[in-house]
Amino acid sequence: MTQRYRIAIAGAGIGGLAAATLLARDGHSITLCDRFDTPRPLGSGLVVQPVGLAVLDRLGAGDTARALGAPLCRMLGHSGPRVALDVHYRPDQPGLAMHRAALFHSLWQAATAAGITPLTGHTVTGTQGRPDAIQLLTSQGPLGPFDLIIDASGAGSPLSPLTSRPLPFGAVWAHVPWPAATDLPRDQLRQRYRHAARMAGVLPIGQLPGDPTPRAAVFWSLSATELDLWPTRTLSDWQAEVASFWPAMQPFLAAITDKAQLTPARYSHGTLRQPRTPRLIHIGDAAHRASPQLGQGANMALLDALSLSLALRLPLEDALDTHHQARRWHLGLYQAMSAAFTPQYQSHSRALPALRDHLLAPLSRIWPLPRILASLVTGDLLPPIAGTRFPEG
Repeated sequence: MTQRYRIAIAGAGIGGLAAATLLARDGHSITLCDRFDTPRPLGSGLVVQPVGLAVLDRLGAGDTARALGAPLCRMLGHSGPRVALDVHYRPDQPGLAMHRAALFHSLWQAATAAGITPLTGHTVTGTQGRPDAIQLLTSQGPLGPFDLIIDASGAGSPLSPLTSRPLPFGAVWAHVPWPAATDLPRDQLRQRYRHAARMAGVLPIGQLPGDPTPRAAVFWSLSATELDLWPTRTLSDWQAEVASFWPAMQPFLAAITDKAQLTPARYSHGTLRQPRTPRLIHIGDAAHRASPQLGQGANMALLDALSLSLALRLPLEDALDTHHQARRWHLGLYQAMSAAFTPQYQSHSRALPALRDHLLAPLSRIWPLPRILASLVTGDLLPPIAGTRFPEG
């Protein structure tokens, strides 16, 4: 019989909402808190891979997400005339590209149906406890006591000891209506590269909640130095540079009329070797961070939430280590692959993109590498939750 615990969850983002819903359905007493007065998503476009979609289906959020998102069947990138990236999804397992707000909406509905009412305006500052319980310290005073605190408060978590390595490149993002004057397909991620110092991309992301207009996320890579100088750049100067680099982006750029539509993003890489103490566990970006190059961030948070909810059917003294062991190999593989692939697409190197264009890209089209790459982006190159039967579809 599943044991019942008093659980606090810090952060009402992807991992926090998913964990709260799954654990509430198992009968645990859940306190979900968030620093915002009204919880809201941060960011632009993302891809929920098939392994993440399986978690959404388990949550009852899959149909809502699919109605809002755009099925993704291919990732295609060019370096000049050369194909530098070409990954096809399995025909029966496309990815789902969507705006973060659409994913948040899908998860929020599932959490509400499970009886979750977040405590808003609670900025988490720390924890304090004794051997048999723990409290969550917030700007509104302490909460608890609890049997367990789940830290799902993201890359800026005040509870996580993770010190990640800043990556030398980030990007600026915007989401715009999908223009009529483009021949780019609405079921593919398209990218264009110049060596590894410049990358532009267009991702179809379906629609926003309450707005049927098809939309796209556009992004443009920038070095850390360029990001520092971003506030001084004019919108027209940036648009001219992007249009010159990749003319196919011009119809998308026309919808950007204010620089405030563009969101700068910086990336970092790192993993907590021990993401848990006896009464505190970190999930999602509070436990592991990487470049978005492999499109796995949302999936890792969803998988962490599912793994932890399954593990918490065990006694607490066994549950956290069981969760860590179930996720460590999958997380380790994708963190390693992200560290290996990202410099080929975002770095100051001239040798790595040459290797990518002239050796790795041609090899990637030779059997069995297309199947391996499909498994890599789908998220099941290794079992996502080792030792646990993962739900399909």
